Amino acid sequence: MQSRTHTCGELRLADAGKSVKLCGWMENVREVSSALAFVVVRDFYGTTQIVAETEEMVKAFRAINRESTISVEGTVRERASKNPNMPTGDIEVLPEKVEILGKCIYNELPFQINRSREADEGARLKYRYLDLRNPEVKNNIILRSNVVAAIRRSMTEHGFLEITTPILTVSSPEGARDYLVPARNHPGKFYALPQAPQQFKQLLMASGFDRYFQIAPCFRDEDARADRSPGEFYQLDMEMAFASQEDVFAVIEDVLPPIFAEYGKYNRASSAPFARIPYAEALEKYGTDKPDLRIDLTAADVTELVDDCGFGPFEGAVVKAVPVSGFAGTRKQIDKLCADAEVVSGNKAYWVRLDANGELTGGIAKFLAGRKDAFVSALNLAPDTLVVFSAGKKAAAQKTAGALIKLLGALCPNHMDAEQYAFCWIVDFPMYEIGEESGEMEFCHNPFSMPKGGLNTLLAAERGEIDPLTITADQYDLVCNGVELSSGAVRNHDPEIMVKAFEMVNLGEEDVKAKFPAMYNAFCYGAPPHAGIAPGIDRMVMLLAGEDSIREIIPFPMNKNAQDLMMGAPGEVTQKQLDELHIAIVAPETGK
Repeated sequence: MQSRTHTCGELRLADAGKSVKLCGWMENVREVSSALAFVVVRDFYGTTQIVAETEEMVKAFRAINRESTISVEGTVRERASKNPNMPTGDIEVLPEKVEILGKCIYNELPFQINRSREADEGARLKYRYLDLRNPEVKNNIILRSNVVAAIRRSMTEHGFLEITTPILTVSSPEGARDYLVPARNHPGKFYALPQAPQQFKQLLMASGFDRYFQIAPCFRDEDARADRSPGEFYQLDMEMAFASQEDVFAVIEDVLPPIFAEYGKYNRASSAPFARIPYAEALEKYGTDKPDLRIDLTAADVTELVDDCGFGPFEGAVVKAVPVSGFAGTRKQIDKLCADAEVVSGNKAYWVRLDANGELTGGIAKFLAGRKDAFVSALNLAPDTLVVFSAGKKAAAQKTAGALIKLLGALCPNHMDAEQYAFCWIVDFPMYEIGEESGEMEFCHNPFSMPKGGLNTLLAAERGEIDPLTITADQYDLVCNGVELSSGAVRNHDPEIMVKAFEMVNLGEEDVKAKFPAMYNAFCYGAPPHAGIAPGIDRMVMLLAGEDSIREIIPFPMNKNAQDLMMGAPGEVTQKQLDELHIAIVAPETGK
């Protein structure tokens, strides 16, 4: 225990009468009189009340600023007024000696430690070392440590070998912007921080390792979101040789549910097998490829049913309907629901209600009155059901329906079993898509995925026998409570198939060799079929902690602008450093 006999969370009634020495931060002093003060001392493990009962001792504590670190020597005694909400609430310490170990020189703090989460986020990030003293904030970091330890144990028990891969590597076209590192000894050349260990883990499979994993740091120069940290993040990176999609699913479905059930805010998690939903079906039924299966609402296509009903926004549009039985909300709540959905999706929403008498009322009821029976029959509607609609191009209608389902889940507790972790797999992703900016065919997701049907499918598309946009990939996403935890795939390990897959997006063999030389060459020496996945650690812990922002579970997060306010990063460097790296700073042109 070093210089202390006990921690501040350890003492109990059985310790009464003991002489002890405690060390920690002086959290608070409540002075009752010149000869009586109550002091709270906090360390990593908890808090203990100290009671000063002499003028000399009260004066000693009065001279110490809050959040100074101190040591207190004294005797444990039973408290006259116990605190059942405090683990050490049955005892207090009568001090005989107090010593300042680390003085807080400031009389005022940037925020109250135990209420730091109420402070401005900029202040919290600038003074993160103070924010982390808040037990509520600290507990998220402890949770993260425990979860990572549990993952490591489980992966090792499943026969995976933990192997670290390089941090300094080469720039690779993997979707996001790279962080570049200038190479001092190679003027004009740069390392890149890895967006993911994708190529290295596939090279390990080609090297003869059978099961690999690591808690991998990944670096991407992308904007922040509530569920994504700018700059860097961590993932449970894994790969398996001689493996199929089913092999990967079996491992994840065995590793994650016990961890979520043990460490999560909710003690229920999906058991194997998780629901498997094709990508196209997910968009049709849930309006998203990240469905929250805790919500029992789905969308139906009613385009033909409402055709020529006279309602302008439905004319020539794809129309989706989401029925909500037992809806007891007010007109004001419905209007707010539609307005919120428009904010999220950028597309308007509409509604109608089947009342207790079986009549269509409100919203667009007059346009559907003439086909009420067909409408009620097609959607199997019961009285007291709200139906909300989205309309527009297919993607827009689906997105708005997805926004409505999510908002309704939060609004209707009878349609959302919230206190659980509901996992699902999204499978059969498109291999290719038409790029919004380029107007040309591009890889839809991971270019390293194996197309379903392999070479035969690609050759059929090349001959014009099938539409390339109908080709699906052996790729899958893991989703939990509407949050995408990971993407994974069966890898394209055959050089011939790899080249043909890239030819579909107008890149030839030389392009593949240039972009992925190590992996292409390794596969030419005989690579095993392999598959993998990489669930995000940060997102997992965010779900387990029940937090809405990923910054709450990262020890030292950046802000939304990718700035470390505490350390002052990114920062300027000296001219000497720039000269050593052969770099010149060019100021942006005025007005650009």
